[in-house]
Amino acid sequence: MNIAVNTRLLLPDQLEGIGWFAHELLRRIVAHHPNSTFHFFFDRPYDEQFLFGPNVVPHVLQPPARHPILWYLWFEYSVTRKLNQLQPDLFFSPEAYLSLRSQVPTIMTVHDLSLLHYPQHVNWPIRQYVHYFYPKFVARANHIVTVSKYSQEDLVAHYPAAAEKVSVVYNGAREEYAPISEGEQQRIREQYSEGKPYFLYVGALQPRKNVDRLLQAFDRFKATTEAPHQLLIVGRKAWMTATIDEAYQQMVHKEAVQFLDYQPLAVVASLMGAAYALAYVSLFEGFGIPLLEALQCRVPVLTSNTTSMPEVAGRAGLCVDPTDVGAMAEGFTRLAMDKALHQTLTAETLPQASAFDWDQSAEKLWQLIENHAVH
Repeated sequence: MNIAVNTRLLLPDQLEGIGWFAHELLRRIVAHHPNSTFHFFFDRPYDEQFLFGPNVVPHVLQPPARHPILWYLWFEYSVTRKLNQLQPDLFFSPEAYLSLRSQVPTIMTVHDLSLLHYPQHVNWPIRQYVHYFYPKFVARANHIVTVSKYSQEDLVAHYPAAAEKVSVVYNGAREEYAPISEGEQQRIREQYSEGKPYFLYVGALQPRKNVDRLLQAFDRFKATTEAPHQLLIVGRKAWMTATIDEAYQQMVHKEAVQFLDYQPLAVVASLMGAAYALAYVSLFEGFGIPLLEALQCRVPVLTSNTTSMPEVAGRAGLCVDPTDVGAMAEGFTRLAMDKALHQTLTAETLPQASAFDWDQSAEKLWQLIENHAVH
């Protein structure tokens, strides 16, 4: 078969949730199906690392699409023109955008509907684009992939027409995330946290991730206990970070917090493996890949009791109300001070992680591609 793929989010040193979803699934599918040709559509010069096999043909389509107006031009003109030229058997988009003007069978991925639940977290042009085009995209897609049962239910609640054409393809955790020895954990703690245990946050810094309340809760935890734990924050500043900066400046115990910016995969995996627990209390997640990465490292999680997060964390997570700073602070305290609880959650990590696997997800996606492609 000839499969066209939107790969505009495969960006070196900038892979986050959707980018990793595309990377891990496409890497496996390309390798497992050498007799098929995959046309990768980039919106800027690409990195050779993303050409996963000799059966990948790269195409650079202009303009670089990083604004709603440019999204429209890229998908409705550049992508449509290339699809008309190639006439592939199917077009796969690992994000919630597609070409409305193309007649090529299309599978679209909707990771979450956070922009509908929290429109105030993005600017006006994006809000307008989403509200106008999402219903059209859902109607146009031949099939829709989403990444959790929660997101599937949320999608159908907002767009009932999607009920007959949506499937769950879970995220997985990359093999770099694995348990590490106590000696290696201590070495990492010596390097990053003065040898002290630490809670870890991994993700872009933006309003939905709730990092401002995370800082407030951690400060309250430090003020009410003598626990030595630090908080390490790994991730780039994305947008609307003023509240995070303000929360940090108001902390009494800011010396116990470190911002490490975006880090390479190997560094993040080692930091995860040595963490006392992951602190990931987003307001909204369609899945929350860092949760699964922590579980695969045998690290328990403090997470939110909303959206998909209890589904992913399972019995390895301590779930709290992400809008309640006091409840979050109590969560920090319980994990740090109740060793039996920490051990119980840790024992559940690997069994919970085993329910999510990139190889199984890649096979499921390929079956969907075969079912909906023009042969």
